Amino acid sequence: MNDLAGKHFVLGLSGGIACYKAAELCRALIKEGATVQVVMTEAAEQFITPVTMQALSGRPVYGSQWDSREPNNMPHINLSREADAILVAPCSADFMAKLLHGRADELLSLMCLARPIDKVPLLLAPAMNREMWANPATQRNMMQIAADGAHILGVGSGFQACGETGDGRMLEPPELLEDIIAFFQPKRLAGKRVLVTAGPTFEAIDPVRGITNLSSGKMGFAIARAAREAGAEVTLVAGPVSLSTPRGVTRIDVKSAEDMLRATEPQAQSADVFVATAAVADWRPASASDHKIKKDGSGQTPQLAFTENPDILARVAQSQRAKSGALYCVGFAAESHDLVANAQAKRVRKAVPLLVGNIGPATFGADDNALLLVDEKGTREVPRASKLELARQLVAEIADRL
Repeated sequence: MNDLAGKHFVLGLSGGIACYKAAELCRALIKEGATVQVVMTEAAEQFITPVTMQALSGRPVYGSQWDSREPNNMPHINLSREADAILVAPCSADFMAKLLHGRADELLSLMCLARPIDKVPLLLAPAMNREMWANPATQRNMMQIAADGAHILGVGSGFQACGETGDGRMLEPPELLEDIIAFFQPKRLAGKRVLVTAGPTFEAIDPVRGITNLSSGKMGFAIARAAREAGAEVTLVAGPVSLSTPRGVTRIDVKSAEDMLRATEPQAQSADVFVATAAVADWRPASASDHKIKKDGSGQTPQLAFTENPDILARVAQSQRAKSGALYCVGFAAESHDLVANAQAKRVRKAVPLLVGNIGPATFGADDNALLLVDEKGTREVPRASKLELARQLVAEIADRL
């Protein structure tokens, strides 16, 4: 799956040490199916050569508004009209000031000014020293540029080339790529708040052992990303998994089923959609030992008593907000057999309008899956695809039902 297949970008580089990241970003865009035309300012050429960017993009690099390669000598018109977006990465403080005032003293700023605003969006990835970023002039410029229609991709925080640490770093290429992909996704859930639970829970037996399952959390994280791409404000309650938080998603880490319930119920009070993908343990030890339970050589096994965990989905689905229709609940069922019958029974038992079924052993830890959508009208199979593609289809399905 190439998320940017058929897209054409003008990738503009203004002056800054972060130009080295633009090389990786260019390559990442191409790997996602896009074509890239690089335009560099004179200052950018002090940090990275046009030869490098030409080799990576597979196209001649433009730098001068007087470039004679264009028959009409108007690269600022021709190149901007061909683009699906102009992406300036890095975007320096000086270049932001140029954009604010509509200056056009070199090709890149001239192109940004001459682009058809309603057809060619302008995406900016700022990159500068932390003091330059925090300066009121920069913040004022950024707010006005955004009000004029540019899309600011934000900045990272950390160690900077100058030796200082703070905000202002250009986002890393994978982060920018995720944001760019999200920009082009349909905003089906704009203005909505989505709550997602994901991953397994861990129920402690003693300080070093516990009961858990093989859920990787990948499906839930993909749904959180897809919902954010669709314009929603997303909160992700995650069990113990080693996955990166999707861009723009608020994450709450929990461990046990009781932890997950305590984190989920307050968030559900303001959510419009609740998607319960977490594989919550059905039982937990009635009491966890304060010390590691050791074998004593007698051959006798420890006697463990269990108690049932709270049913998070059922609790939320039975809340007044869910019953009134203010909160749309979606459940997941990971079964080992008889998927249709078990999923249909679980939907009725949980009292949710939509339940998504899959075969757990076939999907746990995998990057792809096949789903079964179950509602009051019956069932529908969603063919095997990547979990992100399935998540986008599910988000579209939820948006239609809302």
